[in-house]
Amino acid sequence: MTSAAYLPFLIQALLAALITGGVIAASHLLGQRAKPNKIKDSAYECGVPAEGLIHTRFSVKFYLTALLFLLFDLEVVILIPWSFIYREFLANHISILGPMLFFIGVLILGLIYEVKKGALQWEK
Repeated sequence: MTSAAYLPFLIQALLAALITGGVIAASHLLGQRAKPNKIKDSAYECGVPAEGLIHTRFSVKFYLTALLFLLFDLEVVILIPWSFIYREFLANHISILGPMLFFIGVLILGLIYEVKKGALQWEK
């Protein structure tokens, strides 16, 4: 192969590097930490100056609740398409009920484990 065959790739790689460098440079030059400014660094809440810490720490239970929500939200993402294509599998005499019951069983075991560990108790 000639070097002309690599020219589009080299142009694309060069453009990607230039855009990346430009974004990083603009962030450093124009970003929040570029020029210390009390007004710019303060939080704005309905026109009232912030009192106390701007960045408060959240309890771990908020993150745990979010992770549990994502876990069981994925169940819906998998079960809804399955319910739409189940009819097609039945028409072709293919049983997918067993694997899906296994999937739901594993999720139920996970939910039982979470309840026993107290992950769903908010006042803990």
